[in-house]
Amino acid sequence: MEVAGAPFFYTLATLAVTCAGFAALLLILRQAAGGTLNALDRFLARTVVGHLFVIMGGALLPPMLGLYDLPPAWIWKSSALAFGLPMLALLLTYQRRRIATTGKAAPPLIVAMFLGIGPVSILAMIGYAFAGLAHPEAAYATALDINFLTHAFAFVIALDVILGQSADAPAKPG
Repeated sequence: MEVAGAPFFYTLATLAVTCAGFAALLLILRQAAGGTLNALDRFLARTVVGHLFVIMGGALLPPMLGLYDLPPAWIWKSSALAFGLPMLALLLTYQRRRIATTGKAAPPLIVAMFLGIGPVSILAMIGYAFAGLAHPEAAYATALDINFLTHAFAFVIALDVILGQSADAPAKPG
């Protein structure tokens, strides 16, 4: 049984993997051009790639569960928890992990996205799925999309930081 929104989920999974690969490629190109990677570069790359793979997994989960002919309510509740809880953990620990790794806090805009917009969308999606409201697939897709877009924006900010550094200059906040 194909779940509602399956083409959207497949497309989002493809976009997430593509962005993750692009992030890794840019770091390789930077190193090939003679740049060195500092702790901030490695942390930002690992975070972007890791978070995007969680989003990709979240996008592929409902279509996979649909193959088991589970009732739709179970698909969306299971997907909401299986994607939402790990993503919440990653988002809510971002600032602490960044400071521990780099010694620097994230800029306020990134903090607002990773500790505000992302978690709120996930909590709303989980609540929506468990409240039994109509169209839980739309709430799930919206939370995935919001988190993908906030990570794409954060990647652009990180890209500016990573590529804007000279090999001997300290990293700019980002």
